[in-house]
Amino acid sequence: MQEEPGRLPPGIRQGRRLSDKILVAFHQACDQGDFEVAEQLLRVLEMMLTRRPVTPDTNRRRNIETLVAAHERLWHLRHPDAALED
Repeated sequence: MQEEPGRLPPGIRQGRRLSDKILVAFHQACDQGDFEVAEQLLRVLEMMLTRRPVTPDTNRRRNIETLVAAHERLWHLRHPDAALED
């Protein structure tokens, strides 16, 4: 049996939503100090989470809170001395 292009082989889970995968990539970019990539990933994530949903999303508030926390992480990484000023 030949696999279709773009299909995952049997046994590989696709359980995470695309927005979750982007968030994971964002944190990996932060961990590696690639803040430009992290910022671009946040823009994509923000676009995905703030556009009008096709179906009602019961986790919308949690998603927005996660987005805000990601923005805060990136800001603190870019401004490490700001925490010392408080």
